[in-house]
Amino acid sequence: MSTARADPYAIDVRGLGVQYSLRLTRKTTMHQSFIRVLRRHEGPTHFWALRDVSFRVVHGESLAVIGPNGAGKSTLLQVLAGIIMPSEGIIDVRGQVSSLLTLGAGFDQELSGRDNILLAGAFLGIDHREMEERLEGIIEFADIGQFIDAAIKTYSAGMRARLGFSIATAVDPDVLLLDEVLGTGDQAFRAKSQVRIRELIKAAKGIVLVTHDMNWVTQFCNKAMLLERGHIVAEGDPADVVRIHQERSERARLEKAASVAALAG
Repeated sequence: MSTARADPYAIDVRGLGVQYSLRLTRKTTMHQSFIRVLRRHEGPTHFWALRDVSFRVVHGESLAVIGPNGAGKSTLLQVLAGIIMPSEGIIDVRGQVSSLLTLGAGFDQELSGRDNILLAGAFLGIDHREMEERLEGIIEFADIGQFIDAAIKTYSAGMRARLGFSIATAVDPDVLLLDEVLGTGDQAFRAKSQVRIRELIKAAKGIVLVTHDMNWVTQFCNKAMLLERGHIVAEGDPADVVRIHQERSERARLEKAASVAALAG
């Protein structure tokens, strides 16, 4: 991956598709799958979580990805973070990527928060001495008090998210991926998070944020994308995309209510 500032974009995605198998899931055991095959009543064996998704994020853009549950938002972030390999398409993410998805997975439950900060630095490929220089700033921003020296396994979900956000945004990433983390913590921490995100945008970083908070979309993002059933429905100005999302959500709600009423009647 190139880190040259002359790069015209931070993320370029073309024709992205992610296909999952329905044969083996948490709710479908090997035995159940075998019985389905014997009975020849398998039905669909795969589904596309994402299909024909194309977009670009240039430096200085903060892209909000919105949509209903099951739209493929988190899958998209996992692909950008390198956690999931795409089934088709081309993905070019340029520069150093920082993501709470990968940092959270990398936390060692037995180590303290302080030690996990240094571990995360190694995980991100940052020199140990440089990470030590950033250590106190990360601890101060996370603001979890004496828990910084306690094992991560004693942390609440909110404390883990605060520490992860502090690390992810303090390592000067070229691309930052966030999933609902900004709703974590008290009002003071959310305010600090907003300031930190604005600083990263001004520093010409590329940011992709998955959120259900439409206020965040319109106030702090300069681009938005609406996903539904794995496809891009709308992309562009945040206020316009939020309006389309709200209109389509209300229409879907009314159609569902009408169907329930018809069945009841």
